[in-house]
Amino acid sequence: MIFNSIPFLFFLPVIFIFYWFIFKKISYQNILLLAASYFFYGWWDYRFLLLIAGSTLVDYTIAIAIYKNKIKKWRKVLLFCSIASNLLLLGYFKYLNFFIKSFIELANSIGLSSDYNTLQIILPVGISFYTFQTLSYTIDVYRKEIKPTSNLIIFATYVSFFPQLVAGPIERGKRLLPQFINSRKFDLNNAKSGIRLIIWGLFQKMVVADNCATFVNAIFDSYDKLNSLSLVLGAFYFSFQIYCDFAGYSNIAIGTARLFGFDLMRNFNYPYFSKNISEFWRRWHISLSTWFRDYLYIPLGGSRGSKFQQLRNVLIIFLVSGFWHGANWTFIAWGGLHAIFFAPILFKRSRTNLIIQEKKNTENTFRDLVKILFTFLITCIAWVFFRSSTISDSFKYLNRIIQSHSFKLEYLTIERYNVEMVLLISIFIMIEWFNRSKEQPLCGKFELLKTILIIWMIFLFGVFSDHSTFIYFQF
Repeated sequence: MIFNSIPFLFFLPVIFIFYWFIFKKISYQNILLLAASYFFYGWWDYRFLLLIAGSTLVDYTIAIAIYKNKIKKWRKVLLFCSIASNLLLLGYFKYLNFFIKSFIELANSIGLSSDYNTLQIILPVGISFYTFQTLSYTIDVYRKEIKPTSNLIIFATYVSFFPQLVAGPIERGKRLLPQFINSRKFDLNNAKSGIRLIIWGLFQKMVVADNCATFVNAIFDSYDKLNSLSLVLGAFYFSFQIYCDFAGYSNIAIGTARLFGFDLMRNFNYPYFSKNISEFWRRWHISLSTWFRDYLYIPLGGSRGSKFQQLRNVLIIFLVSGFWHGANWTFIAWGGLHAIFFAPILFKRSRTNLIIQEKKNTENTFRDLVKILFTFLITCIAWVFFRSSTISDSFKYLNRIIQSHSFKLEYLTIERYNVEMVLLISIFIMIEWFNRSKEQPLCGKFELLKTILIIWMIFLFGVFSDHSTFIYFQF
């Protein structure tokens, strides 16, 4: 079941009514949320439920065992079992075919024939997200930052909470679990805020992302026949497709959670207005970037040690982040590019001072605008690797932009590259720019008017678009 579908349009209000008006006791509400979440997840394939239930039971049991055990060695063994079980689960379903395929290609490249074949493995939706969520829970218990819950219903609901189950935000146990334990009361203002977030998320997905997807697919599928302007537009369109697709999901998830009295962490903070790549990663997919920071980057040494050690840590974190996104060398190349973009920042003055200065500087000068445009440009270049089927295709795509030397508007046709799409994205950029100090553009002054206009645009541009699934479902 996806947010931009007819089944979800009926599913959400039914659960909402039962939640607030029938199951008023918190324990019953949690049971309802658990049942609704498993129904929501099982809508794709009921077999996926066995995996998430198994992952839940393993980490629930291990976390309690870690907490009760006082011997450090055995606590480490238990933590290793949790990490290993989650990574093996993720590795089998997401990466096994990648390793088999890479082995076959390597064997063929050195003249060895291979009889291995890839396996028919279905990738469970959202597996990368809920395994990281359960991993953070057991690691936090091991670090004695939280106490494990003894209530299996609460823990299972925390793992499978349907608004953020499939594509995040990746929530920590220390933040989300107490919200299942404490009593909840319906708050009209909170519900209104949630509805505005849902509407804005649907606008991002159905109006911007889905309409961009049509042109992105056409351009990337035939890039070798197109001119420079067409390929530049393809990269430009994809940068907004993936942003609006993923941020749209996150906003709908956060808004839906608010309808049920939950507060999920913010996952995007206008990332394309960043002045450097470091700021971009503090604004993009915040729940994942902070996860890697706390559970990988800092344990590796973070920004401590020599410049070589810092560079090593940055390279590791971005390569792993790229590999997390998918079983393809293009994602690893994408992560490596971001590591290269990030490296010069390590040689500047204290990053802490840079962050403080960014927070103080609320007005954007011409120099700041140049920095924003440059940061957007390099992220667009990296997105070409993310979107392409192979690394070779990525280089050919970029090389053709340089060699084609054709930037004439006459090469564009309304049917294939829709100049109106550029105008629509420009309107979207303006909306975000003038509301960049707010949580989301529909709050603040003229809330009702802005909401009506956005709903009108959803019906005008979004209802008849190709309602594809969210991009991050494949991760």
